[in-house]
Amino acid sequence: MTKQLTRSRDDRWIAGVCGGIADYTGIDTSIVRVVLVVCTVLGAGSLVLGYLAAWVLVPRQPRHDTVWAQATDAPSTGPGPAPQ
Repeated sequence: MTKQLTRSRDDRWIAGVCGGIADYTGIDTSIVRVVLVVCTVLGAGSLVLGYLAAWVLVPRQPRHDTVWAQATDAPSTGPGPAPQ
């Protein structure tokens, strides 16, 4: 299976772009965020456009619980908790 760059659902502050890059490269997320901030400040904000483009273009990481939720969701027969 090939590795795909995706935005993180779990490790995110704004859109999950830095978390996704960290997962893809194997680098700690804090390091990716610090590099992004330093490069943005030194480059007069040019990476902000790159971040926004990645937010739009990079797909979100698929949910891990979709199969489990589909297998356990049963239609409710009335008020109260769903039958188990």
